[in-house]
Amino acid sequence: MSFGMTSGDRQFRVGSRCELLPYLISLPLGLSRKQAKDLLRFHAVHVQNSATVRHDTNLQVGDLVTIIPRQQHHNTALARHGLEIIHRDDAILVIDKPSGLLSMGSEREKDKTAHRLLNEHLKALTTSRQQQAFIVHRLDRETSGLMIFARSEAIQASLQQDWNKVTKKYLAIVEGVPIEANGTLKDNLVETRSLLVHRVSRGGEIAITHYRVIGKYRDKSLLELTLETGRKHQIRVQMAFLGHPVIGDRKYGTRSDPARRLALHSCELRFQHPVSGAPMEFHSPLPARLKALIER
Repeated sequence: MSFGMTSGDRQFRVGSRCELLPYLISLPLGLSRKQAKDLLRFHAVHVQNSATVRHDTNLQVGDLVTIIPRQQHHNTALARHGLEIIHRDDAILVIDKPSGLLSMGSEREKDKTAHRLLNEHLKALTTSRQQQAFIVHRLDRETSGLMIFARSEAIQASLQQDWNKVTKKYLAIVEGVPIEANGTLKDNLVETRSLLVHRVSRGGEIAITHYRVIGKYRDKSLLELTLETGRKHQIRVQMAFLGHPVIGDRKYGTRSDPARRLALHSCELRFQHPVSGAPMEFHSPLPARLKALIER
């Protein structure tokens, strides 16, 4: 199989008809089969300036194959999935996660997760001393906003041990307007085998949420919620029981989904840096699709 190299060290001109995967392996870059597949999986290979290619894409004589530099294609992968790194140092990462992206892998999805994308991104940073992100907490797939990742297991343990000292605020657009402009919700929650969370009179795990109505509209309201505890689906279950389910939350009884996503957003994190002790504070505004709900 023949190939010719154009100007630059990452562009190649196809010399004979073939499929893309064996062509990549044949290049003088020393790519293994797995490495070539990884490049394709992260859309780091373009043919004739198109990234919509597969391992069995047929190449024609004269086609231009471009391989995006490792760091650049991982930056592109973050942007393509709507994930933004807000802060990075040798101890922690703070990201803004979009709705629809899993925090970490599951049996059904292991590749397209915030955790996997961050790990791939870190490995591409040749100047980074630590090349892995460790999960400190999770956001539901449907929830957007701020998350913290640790850069080592020791930092992970430190942050999780002091997690109750972290200020965690959310914005939620709910159906209707609560009678009380502010209040505290305290419930016992259990998760069933169907992965739904329910309130129970005793047992389970205690869940405490403080809420404040910050915007009233004809049929909905904007709430700021501060978590004292961090249970699975805590805000969603408690607001549904209050009679004001989060808009877009079909799992817990909403009747409307105008934004085609859950109207819940992690908007603020405040904590002490686990190494320096310096105060850290991060904010994320309400996403445009949710903001449009209350501007109409």
